Amino acid sequence: MGSLALAAKITHVPSIWLSLQDGPHHGIRRPAELALRELGRRAHSRGVDTFIIADTHWLNSSGFHVNAKSQHSGSYASHELPHFIRDLPYSYPGDHSLAALIGEEIHAAGLKSLVHDIKDLGLEYGTLVPMHLMNATEPRIRVLPIGCNMYSTIPENLVVGSAIARAVERSDRRVGFLASGSLSHAFPTNALTDKYLNRISSDFHAHMDHVVLRMWTEGRIAEFLEMLPDYNVKCSGEGAMADTAMLFGVLGGAEYVGRGEQLCDYFPSTGTGQVVVDFTVDGLGVRQRRPSSR
Repeated sequence: MGSLALAAKITHVPSIWLSLQDGPHHGIRRPAELALRELGRRAHSRGVDTFIIADTHWLNSSGFHVNAKSQHSGSYASHELPHFIRDLPYSYPGDHSLAALIGEEIHAAGLKSLVHDIKDLGLEYGTLVPMHLMNATEPRIRVLPIGCNMYSTIPENLVVGSAIARAVERSDRRVGFLASGSLSHAFPTNALTDKYLNRISSDFHAHMDHVVLRMWTEGRIAEFLEMLPDYNVKCSGEGAMADTAMLFGVLGGAEYVGRGEQLCDYFPSTGTGQVVVDFTVDGLGVRQRRPSSR
């Protein structure tokens, strides 16, 4: 029987990659770098053998997609921001068997699931930037990306998260679930982007992001989930905030009684709100869940 060993909301902003390179932006995201490295250390110390990553840069328009490749390897350049991220080599084992179980459980929950083992299906930077910092130690932890449907609803993604938890329970894996995306996600207009590298687009968005972080660190999860649909709409959720909803679905939804630990200060990046938060899972793993109906 599998278990949930780690669950976190993480940042993947391209400026983290710039921060790692020589040049004028070297070190600008050092707190985020250190937070992701610490999260990776925790994953290894807790025996995580598979990272499931809800990647808001693998955007889908229909259904819920799972990458079932047994091996991910290549060299990445961002189509969105090739001047920020290029020449990023990667090689990680995948998790074909767990991907198949996730697809089965999403389908059993009444949603459309598509499980892919496609040679040319590469990884996106919502996976690659965090993995570069979190998963460099050999042997590398398996990587299992899940796409985010940009037209999905919060309730659907909570169901997907619950389905992922049931699939983990059916497996023999110790899983780290990562919700890879921003808090608020409003970009400035094109003419202003260079001036907003370290600024938020809206004071209202920053205020709401801080409200959310207080809810998480104080364990007010049921209250947060009630406002999540409005938060998604009014603060320009990245990828429909599918990653965040999946995360809390994995954790048990409104019944989750844990809380988040903030691993770096909240920071703005090109108009968006960013953070790394590790949620307690002790005693709240998928072993405690209602058995699968399958």
